[in-house]
Amino acid sequence: MSETNFYSEEILSGIKITVLASSKGIKKIFFNPAHQLSDLSNATKLHSDDPYLFGIFNQLKEYFAGTRKKFNVPLDLEGTDFQKKVWSELQKIPYGKTISYKMLAEKLGDVKAIRAVGKANKQNPIAIIIPCHRVIGSDGSLTGYAGGLDIKEKLLHLEGALNPELFD
Repeated sequence: MSETNFYSEEILSGIKITVLASSKGIKKIFFNPAHQLSDLSNATKLHSDDPYLFGIFNQLKEYFAGTRKKFNVPLDLEGTDFQKKVWSELQKIPYGKTISYKMLAEKLGDVKAIRAVGKANKQNPIAIIIPCHRVIGSDGSLTGYAGGLDIKEKLLHLEGALNPELFD
């Protein structure tokens, strides 16, 4: 079996998800990944229930059905120390809640790092599991999302986070 494995499935109407995994854990999650197929050229295609996918597709289905709020899969993250620090902090944002980029930078100890936090957020390879969709603009706007703002809006709506009181 190759080091990188993948599987793709349309989980929600109009949203196809592709997961890349290694023997250590989930490496990447893509939405509607037609433009990222080069990442799959040396990967082995698996079935959704293959042990090398760590049950992620069942957990994603539960998430989209509204019955799962946290994921329990191993991750195989590649990134800088700063990116990993940001991604770790993202995992602390509760289901159904949002924070601003500024608040995230403050939690990391440097309010001036807003742009760096935004860049690390954008480079998050494991969307949904590392919930970068829960980070919004200080004014409550849905700014930037690698999967597209329409998907970010769907995810926040699913979690009940699209309401007048976006911040706790």
